Amino acid sequence: MTLFPLLLAPLLAAAPMGGVVAFQDIGGLDRAVAAFTSRPVGAEGGARTPIDPRLRLAQCSTVALAWRTEAHDAVVVSCSGPDWRIFVPVIRAVAVAPTTAARPAVAAAVKAEPVIRRGDPVVIEAGSNGFSISREGVAMADAPPGGRFMVKVEDAKGPVQAIAIEPGHATLPGWGE
Repeated sequence: MTLFPLLLAPLLAAAPMGGVVAFQDIGGLDRAVAAFTSRPVGAEGGARTPIDPRLRLAQCSTVALAWRTEAHDAVVVSCSGPDWRIFVPVIRAVAVAPTTAARPAVAAAVKAEPVIRRGDPVVIEAGSNGFSISREGVAMADAPPGGRFMVKVEDAKGPVQAIAIEPGHATLPGWGE
């Protein structure tokens, strides 16, 4: 008796009908990361390298992107159904210390005041010539102008990432930035 039929049966039982398995478009994830960082792959502030095309992630209808830390050293690309998450390293700017002879005055960094607060109703708008779409939702975090935050949209599986424009208004990453 051979083991081949015994090993093949569980594999066939686990395969979907039709034998075709849908995987996430890795090139689409690369484009989403480039839009999120506003920098192309390989450029300062962009992904270090493209995502490995051999990666087989289950197809996701809504992908969320966020910075891993405040240092903006990696982008977290995640899906809530099916549940998966990857980290895409980002090329960080190398800080060069000015010489003592030409040291400019350093202005104190001022944190921008949020225009959208957690719990605020938000209209997310995106579009171009001849095309526009909008959805209503509720902000899940505070955000200054240009800041990214998550919005809970009714009838969506998970939250949607948006960029604050003004009180009550936001856009999708890659639109109007």
